[in-house]
Amino acid sequence: MIVRIMGEGQWKLADSHFVELNRLDDELLAEMESGDEDGFRRTLGALLDAVRRLGEPLPDDALEPSELILPAPDAGLDEVRAMLSDDGLIPG
Repeated sequence: MIVRIMGEGQWKLADSHFVELNRLDDELLAEMESGDEDGFRRTLGALLDAVRRLGEPLPDDALEPSELILPAPDAGLDEVRAMLSDDGLIPG
C-alpha cells in the first residue's frame, strides 16, 4: 500500500504493518475524542514515525496514487478531525 504523509512524501508499506498502524490510529482517535492535546501530538508523531520506519520511501518524482493520506506532523486537532472517518485515519 502507498501511504502519503502530507508535505513530506510517499512510502510503500507491506500490509503486515497495518496492525501496528491501526493500534496507533485507535490511540490517536481516543486522544482526539477526549481532547488530550499532548497525547494527540505524541501519538501522531509515533504514527508518522512508524510509517517512515516501516515503509520504503518512494522517490520524490514518483507519482503513485496514495491509498492512504496521513496529516503533516504539525497538523492541528481540527485539521485531523476533518480527515477522519468512523475508523480513524486508517480504515479497518
